[in-house]
Amino acid sequence: MLTDPFFYAVAIPAVILVGLAKGGFAGIGVVATPLMALAVGPVKAAAILLPLLIVQDVVGVWAYRKTWDKGLLILMTPPAAFGIFLGWALAALVSSAAVELAVGLVSILFAAQRLWAERAVKAAAAIETGPARPWLGVLCGMASGFTSQIAHAGGPPFQIYVLPRRLPRDVFVGTSAIFFAVVNWMKLPAYIALGQFTHEVLATVAVLLPVAIASTWAGVLLVRKVPAEGFYKVIYVLLILVGTKLAWDGFFGLT
Repeated sequence: MLTDPFFYAVAIPAVILVGLAKGGFAGIGVVATPLMALAVGPVKAAAILLPLLIVQDVVGVWAYRKTWDKGLLILMTPPAAFGIFLGWALAALVSSAAVELAVGLVSILFAAQRLWAERAVKAAAAIETGPARPWLGVLCGMASGFTSQIAHAGGPPFQIYVLPRRLPRDVFVGTSAIFFAVVNWMKLPAYIALGQFTHEVLATVAVLLPVAIASTWAGVLLVRKVPAEGFYKVIYVLLILVGTKLAWDGFFGLT
């Protein structure tokens, strides 16, 4: 088990943020790996987080088990599996910093455009009733799996396709919970094959597990206190913040 106090000083807030994200505040959990990497490096940070994510997924899926969109999951999950495979196969060729920068910039532009469009009722209505464009869902699903495997940043590509659907709040959260629960299980074999789950890592996971579970339930309770009409605006703002963080890390990673 890790005993460094600085590690827990950054790991506990990181796990809480992931829990809130799993509970419904989609996107903010992307800062968890960079936070923990300040203490243990990105590979070990990701290895510690993955079992916690899987447990948090169980809580999120259970909380929203009756509210999810079957069509979106059927459309986006198989391409996500292919994206995970591509991420694993191209890990030596694709810089995580480059992926973070690209995802961050696209996320900022997308969320800013949506916030601007929704200032006008007609524009918002046109967006809500626009074509589904399943080909875009396939691309976003694949991009989500790819970025999740490369840079643990699968949320923004998923949201870029799903947010414009204007699903009811709980359906959006439930669909996201199930999608990423499947994605995280698909990533598990690669971590096992790489020998990342050492005794030290698993013992540390056990210490952080109560925080992970409690913070996810807190997210479930808090997100339901956000007025439904303001929920998507909150998510768009969070997406801009997450995109800015990704672009910042990616830019300085490249330079």
